[in-house]
Amino acid sequence: MGISVLVLLLVVVIAGFMIVGIYNGLVTSRNAYKNAFAQIDVQLNRRYDLIPNLVETAKGYMAHERETLEAVIQARAAAVSGLKAASANPGDPNAMAQLANADQGLTGALSRLMVVSESYPDLKANQNMMQLSEELTSTENRVAFARQAYNDSVMGYNNKREVFPSNIIAGMFNFAAASLLEITEPAKREAPKVSF
Repeated sequence: MGISVLVLLLVVVIAGFMIVGIYNGLVTSRNAYKNAFAQIDVQLNRRYDLIPNLVETAKGYMAHERETLEAVIQARAAAVSGLKAASANPGDPNAMAQLANADQGLTGALSRLMVVSESYPDLKANQNMMQLSEELTSTENRVAFARQAYNDSVMGYNNKREVFPSNIIAGMFNFAAASLLEITEPAKREAPKVSF
């Protein structure tokens, strides 16, 4: 009887270590995708901070394009709001969808601004505008890389929480599925073309 109790105790201890290990792995993966989202947050904030300067520079040259400039400003405000919602709960499907939609709206508004600005040669030659455009393009690339890193982290987390036996532990401790940050329309997958 002493050996069977010892074997049972050993099984319980091993099972306990397995549960702790799986739980810690899930927490680590969840923290990894949240950290990856923080990198998106940094890059999007950088992007959003460049836009008012871009609009101010363009205002002086594009006096008759007030609608276009206001659309960019409104799209930026919506994108900032979407980012705040997503930052509060990275991985939440609704927050990720709101951010993706707002960011797509901003990308579209910026694209329209760039198309309209082609009609203003003095604006295209403005050194400040060229520098802002270059920084914006660089930031778009950083956002794309950060988005890919986030989506990779989310996929790793979701895989961990769905495979056996992790799925049992994930269910017991309410590890919810995380949502990818996806751009659904292929035309909007490209960074806005910025050329002056």
